[in-house]
Amino acid sequence: MGARPGADVVTTEPVDTGRRVLLGANAILALLAAVKLAAHLAVAGNYGYFRDELYYIAAGRHLAFGYVEFPPLIALLAALVRVTVGESLVALHVVPALAGTALVVVTGLIARALGGGAFAQGLAALGALVATVMLAMGSLFSMDSLDQLWWALAAYVLVRLIKEERPRLWLLFGLVAGIGLATKVTIAAFGFAVVVGLLLTPARRLLFTRWLWLGGLVAFAFALPYIIWNAVNGWPTIEFWGNYGGKLTESSPVGFLLEQVLTMNPVTLPLWLAGLAFFLRAPQGRPERALGLAFLILLVLFAFTGAKPYFLAPAYPMLLAGGAVAIEQATRRGAVRSIRVAYPALLLLSGVLTAPIALPILAPDTWVRYYGFVTGATAQEQVHEGGALPQWLGDRFGWEAMVETVAGVYQGLPVEERARACIFTANYGEAGAIDFFGPAHGLPRAISGHNTYYLWGPGDCTGEVVISVGYTPAELDAIFDDVTQAATVTCEVCMPEEANVPILVARGLRQPMDQIWPQAKHFN
Repeated sequence: MGARPGADVVTTEPVDTGRRVLLGANAILALLAAVKLAAHLAVAGNYGYFRDELYYIAAGRHLAFGYVEFPPLIALLAALVRVTVGESLVALHVVPALAGTALVVVTGLIARALGGGAFAQGLAALGALVATVMLAMGSLFSMDSLDQLWWALAAYVLVRLIKEERPRLWLLFGLVAGIGLATKVTIAAFGFAVVVGLLLTPARRLLFTRWLWLGGLVAFAFALPYIIWNAVNGWPTIEFWGNYGGKLTESSPVGFLLEQVLTMNPVTLPLWLAGLAFFLRAPQGRPERALGLAFLILLVLFAFTGAKPYFLAPAYPMLLAGGAVAIEQATRRGAVRSIRVAYPALLLLSGVLTAPIALPILAPDTWVRYYGFVTGATAQEQVHEGGALPQWLGDRFGWEAMVETVAGVYQGLPVEERARACIFTANYGEAGAIDFFGPAHGLPRAISGHNTYYLWGPGDCTGEVVISVGYTPAELDAIFDDVTQAATVTCEVCMPEEANVPILVARGLRQPMDQIWPQAKHFN
């Protein structure tokens, strides 16, 4: 029927609902990213330098294509931070804060690539935001904060590759994997699990293309300098992992599974379990089933090789994304739609409550009062006995006090001995602290047989006068003529292994340093 003459003709523009949803999702992701970044920057200057941060800073002053237990990227970043904005705590912690923020966004983008709308994208990103292990790693300058991001980016590329049937994306996957290999070698396990997962699904067809091999070459190009460095230096990385063997942690496979629930934040459990079911069982997730299988392969691999619980953390963003899509689909109508409000609210509340477990927010005494159950510290005074805080928090304390104690011993030496004295430490944390805080006290650089410090050698240390940190008199009596204890390191909050550490002065090394140095090596 036509319009009546003279009647107003009303035209209706089509509503671009897709664009509206996209803009809404982008706004949600931007908001959650801002919250993540703000949370990390707010505490970036709290506590002190973490043990590994001091080691990475030292590595940044010894740039090379590799180090005993890590590839070169983290040392390169440490050097870049130093020459651009300095080595303050805040400057150093901007890097993991940005990596963690990007991880939140990428997790949401994986949900988008899986077909999720604004709710799914926001829920996935929120899951990554409140995951305890991701909060903790986002507050530390370490290869682990970057490693989590590279795995998530690789998973995002893989979802796009499968969904869009674009084998050329293997090149991008190889690029991301290559950067990951320049960061931490464990991403190789993810690559292995992905290939096996694809072989077990119809998506295996995507493996039989030249683009996979070209992508592999790209990844290999990033890993090649580290491989060459290892070959030149006698394969120290292989020796390092060989020494660890199955002794990374004493946790059983069941204990490993329990740790996954705790470190990921127990409230995220329904989300990532739904993600695993989404990939393995749901029709919409069936094309990407390889991701679910890859997670199971990694879970078994890490659980039965004694890996540290956080090794699996980078594999969770893809599950959070899949679970968010599944929950979005299951709550479209009816009374269950209320879950869309209740569950995100519960996640957010859990993130607020558990944030002090991961981040340096509370004073140590306050932390023990409210969160001591995490480490078994039930009385406030236990904080002064060492070990009351979890390692990712506790290992930020005691380093300056240790250096001040060593400096007191050094300054107490006769002038002629001071000129010949060197400082020998039991581990890289102590050595890194001496190298970082020591110059302000006039201390010489530290030497150590621990990991890459061993490869850096004893320098010009002759062994005539040695100040040792962390060794017992019995350990040095066998190689020095005279050993006396000059002081003891005391600290209230540090980890137990750094409390009550003897500071010894040893004189008269009985053999030339170049002959005795190999005995100092310990890669672990």
